[in-house]
Amino acid sequence: MPTADESRPSPDSDLDADFAAAWAIADTIPGWLKIGQARLLFENARALGPGARVLEIGSHQGRSTVLLAKALEPLGGSVLCVDPFVEGKLFGGTPTRTKFENNIAAAGVGHLVELHAEYSTELRPRWTEDFDLLYIDGKHDYWTLSDDLLWAAHLPVGGPVLIHDCYSSIGVTLGILAHVLPSRVLRYQVRSDSMALFFKGSPSTSDRLRILGEMPWWIRNVLIKVLLRLRLRPVARAFGHDSPYDPY
Repeated sequence: MPTADESRPSPDSDLDADFAAAWAIADTIPGWLKIGQARLLFENARALGPGARVLEIGSHQGRSTVLLAKALEPLGGSVLCVDPFVEGKLFGGTPTRTKFENNIAAAGVGHLVELHAEYSTELRPRWTEDFDLLYIDGKHDYWTLSDDLLWAAHLPVGGPVLIHDCYSSIGVTLGILAHVLPSRVLRYQVRSDSMALFFKGSPSTSDRLRILGEMPWWIRNVLIKVLLRLRLRPVARAFGHDSPYDPY
């Protein structure tokens, strides 16, 4: 099974330096994006053409948004952000949107970011513009993920689709099994922890088998979540999980 390292372009000192600078800023913003996942996201965005546009579903406080904007900045590209910033303790609402806007401004990328403060499932049927990369990190239930995958219709052939909490979230993984495993238009490439990379294109049998090959890791993650909720952290550590948070 390929690793994230095997999916990367050959080493490039400028790319390394640009990523390090972008990550130094993004990593100060609260969120769940890990450095390996950030690298996968950054490199696929930087590999796009001049004027490229990325559509991000789920922006939270802007951790991944800043990273994407920094990757696209030399290309004259932009990030289209879709997040309703729902009110309430779970999602943060207006205070989270304020933090998002402040973080984007502080990173100096406000001019590269276009916010659509709507539910992705409500905006999608009205959307008509194409983009070059799709990043899905919205609501992690089966129904929302299933709908969010339909945004890929606006990608060119070969366009990257990156999905966070894949093979970690139950809803997201069930959506992958139901819609991507039998799909004729998305092929699985690789993951970094729970960040999975797909490309728009006809999948091979080996592409489909790689999805099935992630199932033991998904089952392990579900088990860890159960153990954490039962406050059995020592048992979770026996499965290689040394964090109080869910695996992502």
